[in-house]
Amino acid sequence: MDSRAVFVLLWMLLSSTSTGIKLDGNGYVDIIIAIGSRVPQDDMLIDKIKEMVTEGSYYLYDALDEKVYFKDATILVPSHWMITNILLPFHKIGKHCLPYHKIRRRVLVHEWAHLRWGVYDENNDKKPFYYSNGRIEPTRCSKNIEGQFYEVTAGGSLQQCRTDPETLLLTKECTFFPDRNQITNSSIMFLPSLDPVTAFCHENEHNYEAPNMQNIKCGKATWTVIFEDSVDKDALRSLKPPESPPPPPSFKIVQRKQRVVCLILDVSGSMRGSRILLQQQAATHFLRNIIEEQASVGIVQFSTSASTLSPLTTIDSDNTRENLIKMLPKVADGWTNMCLGLIDNGDALGDEIIFLTDGEATDNIELCAPSAIKSGAIISTVAFGKKAATALIEMAEQTGGKFIYANDELTSNQLMDAFASFTFSTGDYTKEPVQLESVGERTSDWFNGTVSVDQTVGNKTSFVIIYELSFPSVYIQSPSGLIYTQTNTSHDKLLKTVTLNVPGTAEPGDWQYSIQTTILQALTLTVTSQAAQADVPPITVKTRMNQKSSDGTKPMIVFAEVSQNYRPVINAEVWATLESETGIEHTFQLLDNGAGADASQGDGIYSRYFTKMVNGRSSLKVRVKNQEGQTRLAAPKKSGAPYVPGYVVNGVVQLNPPKPPVSEEPLEVGSFTRTATGESFEVTLSGTAPPNFPPNRITDLSAEIHEDTVLLSWTAPGEDLDQGTAKSYEIRWSFDLDMLRDSFSNGHVVNTAAVSPQEAGSVEQHSFNLSFPIQNGTTLSFAIQSEDEVNATSETSNIAQASKILRAPKPPGISNPGMNLTVLVISVCVVTMVICFIVAVTTWAVKRKKLSSESKVELTI
Repeated sequence: MDSRAVFVLLWMLLSSTSTGIKLDGNGYVDIIIAIGSRVPQDDMLIDKIKEMVTEGSYYLYDALDEKVYFKDATILVPSHWMITNILLPFHKIGKHCLPYHKIRRRVLVHEWAHLRWGVYDENNDKKPFYYSNGRIEPTRCSKNIEGQFYEVTAGGSLQQCRTDPETLLLTKECTFFPDRNQITNSSIMFLPSLDPVTAFCHENEHNYEAPNMQNIKCGKATWTVIFEDSVDKDALRSLKPPESPPPPPSFKIVQRKQRVVCLILDVSGSMRGSRILLQQQAATHFLRNIIEEQASVGIVQFSTSASTLSPLTTIDSDNTRENLIKMLPKVADGWTNMCLGLIDNGDALGDEIIFLTDGEATDNIELCAPSAIKSGAIISTVAFGKKAATALIEMAEQTGGKFIYANDELTSNQLMDAFASFTFSTGDYTKEPVQLESVGERTSDWFNGTVSVDQTVGNKTSFVIIYELSFPSVYIQSPSGLIYTQTNTSHDKLLKTVTLNVPGTAEPGDWQYSIQTTILQALTLTVTSQAAQADVPPITVKTRMNQKSSDGTKPMIVFAEVSQNYRPVINAEVWATLESETGIEHTFQLLDNGAGADASQGDGIYSRYFTKMVNGRSSLKVRVKNQEGQTRLAAPKKSGAPYVPGYVVNGVVQLNPPKPPVSEEPLEVGSFTRTATGESFEVTLSGTAPPNFPPNRITDLSAEIHEDTVLLSWTAPGEDLDQGTAKSYEIRWSFDLDMLRDSFSNGHVVNTAAVSPQEAGSVEQHSFNLSFPIQNGTTLSFAIQSEDEVNATSETSNIAQASKILRAPKPPGISNPGMNLTVLVISVCVVTMVICFIVAVTTWAVKRKKLSSESKVELTI
């Protein structure tokens, strides 16, 4: 694929909501493909994308037994492209494309299966080989894929693979070269670039022994996961192939111009007092620090009636921002006629609406919500308080907006966080604000803390302090010791805010803030900044729940993705706070360890199960910082489709061009802090408490055999999924992998009386001897189940296999490697001298005997 296509992002909105990708009959619709904002204009790139999706549609259609295909897709081009030049006719191509396009369509379907259906790769770069019945096999699916093993030398020639003397497996330099022609057509999740591969692995061909992620995480064939566990499982099982082959996908080309935002704000009687002030403070922060240059903003207020406070106004200067701030509503009174606000917004109508209300509608919002949804605007809604109408959730979901619940407790800073989250990404994060800190405290003394400004941010850095009652003393110290006080800040008495706008680019390092009050009051601090350099995107954090609503029957998962220019940020310290509308707060650490709720280790996506659900709406906030200097910038995410160095054709290996070298060395990340707010969610429990969840399934069990000792390692599950501490473990083993997988209880029991489970996320190890000597070449399978205090049992873990391999014996009594070499040299010399002496003596004896015989012959004659 063209190198610039690396920047083409497939935005897969994988939830089951209407704003995500969905099935319309047999065809997938609402697919959005966005070209990165930094990609220079290339009219041919549009055609290349269309070709990839069209060919991918046919390939997908064949792969899933002619059940589904890509019906339509929207291509979003960067705002700096000339729209008139890219609306070119697309020359449709047939079902069979040129080889150049073949790899792209296959990789597209491979990645689609990852993201849409949640299946995993069936290769393993870290464990490319394993033992099976005494034979070395390549990690693959299906096992019917044939090929040869060779090492490729630095000069590009082939040589026989060597064996690792420790494991007796092939060394890491060895490569499996598949035959170009195969007797099987699976699997796309192993080697999509192989010509015969056109299908996903079915149960009858699935290789359960292979140590790949599909077996570790799912323990079943990819086809089974797609049809039994994926988001499309119900549709796929009921769909029948269409009567005729699918048509090529239809395409729309759209371009995101500047934002046009309408703020629709509640000024009804219930907003009197602190609420109208909090709304004014949050909207001021949005207009001053969040909304980008050249965007247009209108302001509408509603109560008994609705009125436009400001028509759509383009933000082209700080003066324009301040003028808009002056137009924000300051007085609250009257009824809550929401429909008037949604419909009668006149010349303030935007293509994006931020709608805030704190109460139930006086009118019937159910009557006007459908027309608002059909208007085409993206509607983000803020439920300010417990009584806000439930229709707010539906409007946000149906239009692709955000729904956020915010309480009116000042120290939570939730309304400020809500408005700070209303950014619209174009993919160019250098132009978007980043929230570094958001914290609050109720005190009558000092309110202290540290905000880390890293190298990726620093422009337009602002510290916004909100006080409840009395103007506090403010001291903010830069990393070099420069102190900012009240004389360096702007104070708005009516808004009760103190703002420090750091001049120029903020100095990187730790900024200390000390805020002193002499009376008991609430104080909050919000710090935002932007990229320090136009060509270096900042570290960003995105957070979300896996469900926007729950009845408690299924666990919820919290996700936080930490990245910098699409590179994962790993080893960070990430904490999530979920607060219900009743004030119940749960704070816990998210992990990127590949266990529990976390799918893959080291991918920069931190996650954890959330089981302490309570009825009502809850907010989500995430805090991220460098973990004791251990945080790193990992290699960029890459396609799961493996690089193939060559193929075997008629018994001869034909090498492919070498893979371009890519630096995968992790880069250090300095001190940094980030906060992010995710969409809120709603829980409706059938009972008074959520159900008890068993410990999570262990997915990283590994096994080793050293002589007759077995060593097992895994990550500890929790009492409830990956929270708390499990009560006990049950470990079983078998010679037969399939038997252990299908019937765990029939395996042989391992004594675990000495194993005391640790807290979830801890590394567990257990070593033991079996009741018999393990023969050389024996392969054993192991699995674990865990149990909680009410005897709820987890699913069976992944099956871990280990083989006993006898290593070459070492000379007895020699422990020093240097001495070993000396003794060896002396021994060789002594042996050589002895042999030479023996040969010399033997030669002398033979010659003497011969001379003696000749003398006797002469005398006889």
